[in-house]
Amino acid sequence: MKVGVLFTGGKDSCLAFKKVVQTHEIVCLITLISKNKESYMFHVPNIELTKIQAEAIGLPLIQKITEGEKEKELEDLKEVLIEAKEKFKIEGIVTGAIASNYQKRRIEKVCKELELKCINPLWNEDQIKLLEEVVESNFKFIITGVFAFPLDESFLGKEINREMIEKLKELRKRYKINPAGEGGEIETTVLDAPFFKKRIEVKYKNYSGTFEIKSVKLVEK
Repeated sequence: MKVGVLFTGGKDSCLAFKKVVQTHEIVCLITLISKNKESYMFHVPNIELTKIQAEAIGLPLIQKITEGEKEKELEDLKEVLIEAKEKFKIEGIVTGAIASNYQKRRIEKVCKELELKCINPLWNEDQIKLLEEVVESNFKFIITGVFAFPLDESFLGKEINREMIEKLKELRKRYKINPAGEGGEIETTVLDAPFFKKRIEVKYKNYSGTFEIKSVKLVEK
């Protein structure tokens, strides 16, 4: 089946990509760029990098800007899915949803209206196991946003590796945070993955509450 991936450039959409690529034909990536930094539906930090990530992967990308207004942003999602359906003949959509019923139900509603199958390969999976799977699969990904106590600026720009997973496990025990960030605690950006043809090298960054990547380049692997 031809599918498009709702692509944020973070660990979840990239892991969903990896899980689905063996069973479906991924023909495009789809990204919503929200002007609202507190979007109810969509990933925000470094979302503009999806363009170079798509280039690194070697797939076409459809981007659409949304004002990020609650519920109205679903109309923007619907428009971009219609475009993907017409341009690439997709029959389904892949999401990186893990535990957010708010996101999952709304995406499924739009897909149902457009007669698209909604595929959620990470749904209800254990968050620590998903983090471990991403690390074991040789993804390189960094924390680019922290939005909950006790996470602070010391976490920004840090790679999530086995040591970081242990730290997040401890924070889950003590503070009840979602270690994979499903409660909005953290956001991530993937710089390399097994299906990337080139890796992304960060040239310049800025700390302003998020790890804002200002300049990157693609390099050979």
